[in-house]
Amino acid sequence: MNAAAVERIAKAVLYEGYMLYPYRPSAVKNQQRFNFGVVYPQSYSEIQKGSDPWIMQTECLMQGSAQTALEVRLKFLQLTARSVEERTTPAADGKSLSEAGFAPVKSLEVDGRKFYAWEEAVEREVAVPPTMLGELIQQPQQRPISFSFSKAYETLRDHNGAVAGRLARARQAIDGAIYVGAHPVVEGIYKIVVRVINVTPLDFPEFAGRKDALMRSLISAHVILGAVGGEFVSLLDPPEELREMTALCSNTGVFPVLVGEEGQRDTVLASPIILYDYPQIAPESAGDLFDGTEIDEILSLRILTMTDEEKLEMRQSDDRTRQLLESIETLPTEHLMKLHGVLRGLRHVEGESQ
Repeated sequence: MNAAAVERIAKAVLYEGYMLYPYRPSAVKNQQRFNFGVVYPQSYSEIQKGSDPWIMQTECLMQGSAQTALEVRLKFLQLTARSVEERTTPAADGKSLSEAGFAPVKSLEVDGRKFYAWEEAVEREVAVPPTMLGELIQQPQQRPISFSFSKAYETLRDHNGAVAGRLARARQAIDGAIYVGAHPVVEGIYKIVVRVINVTPLDFPEFAGRKDALMRSLISAHVILGAVGGEFVSLLDPPEELREMTALCSNTGVFPVLVGEEGQRDTVLASPIILYDYPQIAPESAGDLFDGTEIDEILSLRILTMTDEEKLEMRQSDDRTRQLLESIETLPTEHLMKLHGVLRGLRHVEGESQ
């Protein structure tokens, strides 16, 4: 398995839609983000009558034996609510800074830099270590998904060192589980089942909005499955004798595809966006544009034509968008030219004139 190639595809899936062109918080399309691979809290999902799922399920076939091992990694983003607070009163004599007065604002400018209220994200991973299929048949594995509430402050100071405000970053608790099981189908063929659930409680789910639910959800959730001593069966192009069996695999919210080098069958990515077997990131790509299905040339040129004011908002919204802007602005001309059309190969078409 080409681990680096697999991780690059998984990273593109993880940040698909994280921030869309024109890459500014004020843009309408960025007011409702994170639409891919969301596993919502169960109570919220039930209030929504299941339209927003609280379960993600992967099923696929594996060729092997009872001694074949399966490893599973669940990856997702957890949102961080970043709020901005302006200092309103100084700390009392002898008191700590934390006792000074602060009031929430939509944005705060400090020495020419503007800070916005925003949703950031932190990467999370839950791994199920390699387990033999024989063991999974007898006893499915279960791993908790558990992250506790946290809140931290970042002080904002002006050029004189005076405190102008602070950023508050809060992450809500997340509770759930990942189940991994195996079922023999015919000799040498096993159905693999991976189920991810989110049972994070909501105090008043009937009054919770999508934004509140997202703070307690698994975002861009996907699963990477690895086989040790066995091979996965393509669900898109299975052998004829396994076609009916693959058709019985039930997937909820994901599309399992083979990943790695062409022909390798030891790794599957259960992606929340539709992919084909052996997806690749184009080698000409200059970096993560948060839209792995878009055309790099178009997005790169559009970024370069943004006004200074637009770039400033993009730069100041979030570290990831700042890094994206800086990488595009420093692209050499010859790299931009490489984005303008690539011929991968030619094939003969029957009936063509010579």
